[in-house]
Amino acid sequence: MTPTQLENLSRIFSGRILLRREIPLNEPTFQQFLDNQYLIPQKSIIKKLLAHQCMRCGNEKKSLFAKIPCSICNKTHLYCRKCIQMGRVMECEPLYTWGGEPPNWSTYKQPCTWDGTLTQGQLQASNHMVQAIRSGEKEYLIWAVCGAGKTEMIFPAITETLQQGKRICIATPRADVVRELYPRLQKAFEEVPVQALYGGSETKDATAQLIIATTHQLLRFQHAFDVVIVDEIDAFPFHADPSLPYSANRAKKQDSTMIYLTATPRKDHQKRIAKKTLPHTFVPVRFHGHPLPVPKTKICFSLKKDLDEYRLPKAFYNWLPKRENSKRQLLIFVPTIKLAEKMKDSLASILKKEKVISSEAMLTSVHAEDVDREEKVIQFRQKKITVMITTTILERGVTFPSVDVAIVDAGHSVFDEAALVQIAGRAGRSADDPIGEVIFFHDGKTEAMERAIASIKKMNKRGGFET
Repeated sequence: MTPTQLENLSRIFSGRILLRREIPLNEPTFQQFLDNQYLIPQKSIIKKLLAHQCMRCGNEKKSLFAKIPCSICNKTHLYCRKCIQMGRVMECEPLYTWGGEPPNWSTYKQPCTWDGTLTQGQLQASNHMVQAIRSGEKEYLIWAVCGAGKTEMIFPAITETLQQGKRICIATPRADVVRELYPRLQKAFEEVPVQALYGGSETKDATAQLIIATTHQLLRFQHAFDVVIVDEIDAFPFHADPSLPYSANRAKKQDSTMIYLTATPRKDHQKRIAKKTLPHTFVPVRFHGHPLPVPKTKICFSLKKDLDEYRLPKAFYNWLPKRENSKRQLLIFVPTIKLAEKMKDSLASILKKEKVISSEAMLTSVHAEDVDREEKVIQFRQKKITVMITTTILERGVTFPSVDVAIVDAGHSVFDEAALVQIAGRAGRSADDPIGEVIFFHDGKTEAMERAIASIKKMNKRGGFET
């Protein structure tokens, strides 16, 4: 095998932890790789003192293991139910890692082709990220309000990594965010190959030096990246699924830097910040210099009855004609998929009467199980759709230039403080329309609602605004 062939193979397999079925080699070549120790097998499920552990996702919960007959050896074997959506891991089938030389990544002189300018707050955060990478800081957190421009802030950190000839991954919990950021990274780093990895993505081999991926895709990586930037660390499912932080930490090399991005840090990170065990930079102002929209609340006494009949409350229709800017698009958040699907029919005729839309085609719904969700988001961004009913799937990571936001049943348990702050952050994201209205429709204020409003006011105050 020539050095060039080995280099190409190392780019495919180095830093990966894969099942046999994920390795695109025929059986004779695969056996040759094993004999030459280019691929190293390791146990996929190990026995610990009082439990088993899946070596791909780290699961140790007994309830998330089960036994199944093996068609190869005619025995019953344990498999991990926790990460089965990534392909079944069985104790009789090893995982494989690369045993050859690591790849030589390119060194770029000026990889960034973005010609924009960072604000003072963005620049401070960017400089701190770059310094963290240069000094080998293990962790660094950027706490930036919704709309502060976190994506642009990371461009200098990506540039620094590529200039050092190192590898970087931007990871985020949601596939919609990967699809949103992928073209922006391609445009900002035109000479650098960029790959996007998420469930259903066209790219599977992960050979690029610059990768953007869902945090679930990191289950297939081990000691792969010199820099890992985890966007939206507070988002579901990252904060609620131990396997995702486990895989993110395993995906980075021993000498590496992990950078966290968030607008709404969870309590554990806030405690570490307070104890000064997690270095951070706070960016309290949006990129356009205007404050965050402070949500207003509207009580709806018959809300439960209205929702049971899949209609919006009367308070919503009273507010609709009084909006400050009727030309804005409208995002309506509801707590369940069933509401999102069934509410649009009753809403369409009223919105036509109010001249919010001119045809039913300008109103749609979107949720996690919607196979057309990517196309619908594109159409909404292109203003082919005026009103979008959505679940929390659009609470973060997507940018629309001019929208008003209504949260129906804002007191529902699905809308915790972080979700409410993030949803409110969808409004006023454009310099041409930096305000936007945010309304919480509810049948009784919750602590989450009150904390979210207080948090937004606090951020505005720290940014120099009185709200």
